[in-house]
Amino acid sequence: MGSGKVTDGQGLSFEGKHVTVAGLGVSGIPAAKVLHGLGALVTVVNDGADERSRAQAAELEALGITVRLGDGATLPDGTELIVTTPGWQPGKPLFTAAREAGVPVWGDVELAWRLRGPGAAPWLAVTGTNGKTTTVQMLASILKAGGLRTAAVGNIGVSVLDAVLGDEEYDVLAVELSSYQLHWAPSLRAHSAAVLNLAPDHLDWHGSMEAYAADKGRIYEGNQVACVYNVADKATEDLVREADVEEGCRAIGFTLGSPAPSQLGVVDGILVDRAFVEDRQKNAQELAEVADVDPPAPHNIANALAAAALARAFGVPAKAVRDGLRAFTPDAHRIAHVADVDGVAYIDDSKATNTHAAEASLAAYESIVWIAGGLAKGATFDELVAKSAEHLRGVVLIGADRALIREALARHAPEVPVVDLDRTDTGAMLAAVQEAQRLAAAGDTVLLAPACASMDMFANYTKRGDAFAQAVRGLGA
Repeated sequence: MGSGKVTDGQGLSFEGKHVTVAGLGVSGIPAAKVLHGLGALVTVVNDGADERSRAQAAELEALGITVRLGDGATLPDGTELIVTTPGWQPGKPLFTAAREAGVPVWGDVELAWRLRGPGAAPWLAVTGTNGKTTTVQMLASILKAGGLRTAAVGNIGVSVLDAVLGDEEYDVLAVELSSYQLHWAPSLRAHSAAVLNLAPDHLDWHGSMEAYAADKGRIYEGNQVACVYNVADKATEDLVREADVEEGCRAIGFTLGSPAPSQLGVVDGILVDRAFVEDRQKNAQELAEVADVDPPAPHNIANALAAAALARAFGVPAKAVRDGLRAFTPDAHRIAHVADVDGVAYIDDSKATNTHAAEASLAAYESIVWIAGGLAKGATFDELVAKSAEHLRGVVLIGADRALIREALARHAPEVPVVDLDRTDTGAMLAAVQEAQRLAAAGDTVLLAPACASMDMFANYTKRGDAFAQAVRGLGA
């Protein structure tokens, strides 16, 4: 990177600084390479020492980076800073040793934030238990429709480090942030930010719901223009109230109902803005139609409103909201319509890996044959089943923790027929779809919204959704 003293965007020099990177993988390897390029003396530590880790280590060692496999607990001598991958839990011995030694710990997002140069693109940031990726992609589409140079980055496939240090220039970044990333990003100060919703998730990592919510709430700290919250989820508004923001920053709500002043909402099938208009006590600005949102399920309309609020906070005109939403195409496995067979719609929402996401998906359809199950990750299902029972025509259960859902169904929806598939082989999804077809009648929706993780049967939720779609297409044939 040239000669002389290399510093980050805030004047901190990494030249000769002893930095430990905790963890290999998607964020650890780029962080190690960036820090090495800035002149730091980098040591990477990693718990595992499998074949993949050894190959990654060899790649880094060829650059002159020290890698220590099989020991992620011991703080290397002389460490002045730790940069951690998001998944490493705060209670790990390495971080305990760092606290005792007074060594700061940053995440990759914190590193990216500090590496921003003068005049860097501001961030519009999004977090929440569910809907983050879709909202950030909608936001980027709206910003592009407004003529802005932007990208959807963060916990979404494109690292923030790559966006900050790459050659492409941006006017603004749409940034998805997980609770893990926010935990390790104390300096982050967004232009505007949104918390979409809060429901129990990753509690094994955070230790409690309170700690999880607090980490989500970090996204509001230092916001300049708007803190966007979900009117239907009071916990998100509470986080806004607790945040220390810049003077003049406003609380902006989004709602599926008619909006009050300083809110965005829905009136007669129209998305409207009563926040970023003159005389918001009396006026509202039409942004788009519900039909412009793909798919127009309630929770996806909420995502669109949150994206619109952040875009409007950045000054994007109303027309760009409509054009951006029309141009947006959702990722696969997010309430994706696969096919209609004999008058029954088959919907793939394999991305619904927790109860909160599944609840939103189940609320979008009137009469459902539900395919559910997998790894529960400590979740309970009574509330989900009780809220969704009136929509259920039948249920097909798969996966390791299906008994938990079966028991909740027995308590809260005993009249709903249930098929319990005790198999985890590659043909299990085909059997599930065939059973669902048997239970469904014309006008019903067969919905894969598992409310569980996939790794007991599939490599990831994508493979699970692919298996569902393949099985459905087999029915059509």
